[in-house]
Amino acid sequence: MIVNNILAGIRHTSGTTDEQTDTLLQHPAFELQRIVSSGNTTPAGQWYDQDRDEWVLVVRGRATLTFDNDSALLLNPGDHVHIPAHCRHRVEWTDPQCETVWLALHYMAT
Repeated sequence: MIVNNILAGIRHTSGTTDEQTDTLLQHPAFELQRIVSSGNTTPAGQWYDQDRDEWVLVVRGRATLTFDNDSALLLNPGDHVHIPAHCRHRVEWTDPQCETVWLALHYMAT
């Protein structure tokens, strides 16, 4: 057994448009990713429209998700949300003062 830390190995992406995405665990039924954002947003006019459900958790930092029905959610550390497949959404804001560390679980709902 190897112990890993969710906050280890973070590359500082401040001042870039790049997010760091690492697959932590993958199986045919799901994929668990760690995403690190530093002031990153979804490009204007673009939406995520995924074939699988997604559960996201903010481990550190803060972010705002906007949905195509004009609702928005501010997520703080410890907050998590389930996003059903084909629920169009975008990352409207992530904290530019510190990295926002997310866990994102993508899976097929049964």
